[in-house]
Amino acid sequence: MFRTRLLSGILLVIIAMATIMSGGRVLAIVLCLVSLIAYKELTKACGIHVQDTERRMQDRTLGNTAVWFTHKGKAGINAPEGVGMVMTVLYYGLLYAALYRSSEQGEGVALVYPVIMIVVVMTMIAFLFTYVFTFPRYKASQIMASMFAFLYAPVMLSFIYLTREGFPHGNYLVWFIFLCSWGSDTCAYAVGVLIGKHKMTPKLSPKKSVEGAIGGVAGAALLFVLYAYFAVNRFSTAALSLPLVAVLGAAGAGVSMIGDLAASAIKRDQGIKDYGKLIPGHGGIMDRFDSVIIAAPLIFIGLMFLIYG
Repeated sequence: MFRTRLLSGILLVIIAMATIMSGGRVLAIVLCLVSLIAYKELTKACGIHVQDTERRMQDRTLGNTAVWFTHKGKAGINAPEGVGMVMTVLYYGLLYAALYRSSEQGEGVALVYPVIMIVVVMTMIAFLFTYVFTFPRYKASQIMASMFAFLYAPVMLSFIYLTREGFPHGNYLVWFIFLCSWGSDTCAYAVGVLIGKHKMTPKLSPKKSVEGAIGGVAGAALLFVLYAYFAVNRFSTAALSLPLVAVLGAAGAGVSMIGDLAASAIKRDQGIKDYGKLIPGHGGIMDRFDSVIIAAPLIFIGLMFLIYG
């Protein structure tokens, strides 16, 4: 099991490095595919199809044969999930177009913000249309879970692409996201194993300790400073303030831990072990990228202040 986990982890890192270094269209397409998988994992974890089954059982019990025949033959993707997946593809397509045009005209990420807001609002309206015109097939909780999954996975993951393509030195800056999540996780694990005694969230994640969390935050701050000093400031003209970089690293580590625990909380609520089986030894996309998803927007916002503030 350890060997499988190690090998798949190494392969995942290689694929991530190659994709992010390529950037542009390659990164947009890969992130779109990853977002689609993560979105499907989340909607499945939130029990959308389980609710379909419960509704069909209830309709059959009540003798509502018209609704029963409408519902039977459940497909792999129901209407709310389909809407979310279509809007995910549209979202990444518009982001790519906006960033491509911005880079040509030297406008930075100016066009990106309205695109994000427009797609989010359009997605909400699309879900409401689905809810109204299929009523009473889907419950309000299914529609809300679908919208939550869209914001949680595709939109938040897109900040990796925004960081890589939206900043002048994005090919260097984007690695802060992974240092923040995977680096802090490694530091937290090492410190927790060595001196961890006080449980941080015993009911949610019994193995995580307060000492480990402190080690993860401190480790991320140190990694950020070292990377900024030896890579970003040396090989680009970004000239980041090292004290502020340390603060960003610490804040990002804290948020990434919350992301990890939040993803675990969803699994505990739904009584599942993993979100999927795509990555051997790790589970699904949500199992491996739970902290990255939360860290990406914060690092993007922090870099905005560091560079343009």
